[in-house]
Amino acid sequence: MTVSRPGGEGRDAAAPAPSPFTELRGDRILETVERLSKRIDERFPGSGLGGVCRHLRTVAAAVARDVPRLARPIWPLRLFIVAAIVVLVAAAVWMASLLFRVSLDPGNVSEALQGSDAARNDIIFLSLAIFFLVSLEVRVKRRRVLRSLHRLRIIVHIVDMHQLTKDPEPLLSPRADTASSPERVFTRFELSRYLDYCSEMLSLASKLAALHVQYVNDAVVLDAVNDIETLAASLSNKIWQKIMILDAALQRET
Repeated sequence: MTVSRPGGEGRDAAAPAPSPFTELRGDRILETVERLSKRIDERFPGSGLGGVCRHLRTVAAAVARDVPRLARPIWPLRLFIVAAIVVLVAAAVWMASLLFRVSLDPGNVSEALQGSDAARNDIIFLSLAIFFLVSLEVRVKRRRVLRSLHRLRIIVHIVDMHQLTKDPEPLLSPRADTASSPERVFTRFELSRYLDYCSEMLSLASKLAALHVQYVNDAVVLDAVNDIETLAASLSNKIWQKIMILDAALQRET
């Protein structure tokens, strides 16, 4: 069914409303990180994992604030690019007009031939210069995104360092610690929650990385985001193997 509007064409009265689930929202991810930070502080007050999550919250706030701006044009840079291209094209036209005048003179055939070779080289360099200028804005945004993704990659590795020594085996078998063994202070339930928090942090870091691709359509950025997602998923799988070992042992006991 269509309805007509004065001075316009008929429109679909039942046009679907835009779905809120078609894109990632940085503010929602930030809220989830903040809630996770509170959960960790309440369960493990003063823990190093809580400090990592607070740092992730700071990074998430910066990402939610700055990444959407990357979708907007950098107008000062674009004006500079347009002006530079105009200057280059004007210089090329001026050189071509000089060459045309020389070629009209029968006594300057050799100079005309040399000028044509030089003009051919100038066209090549001009094309490269224009390509460099046109892609300048993309490369500026790419550098900013890669800097942000590097921070997320470091956080993923730090989370892995925190769960590295959280082995469930000492809770399931007689302990045979050495002088250099890490301190084991968690109960089975606490260890399971600690590992679960690590997995959630890895997932949130991965979502923050994916948020960049939503605003910057670049192959290099996409590859970097895929690397972070693959790394986070691989580390999360290791964590869940430990959680499954704890769950299996609990089921055997009950």
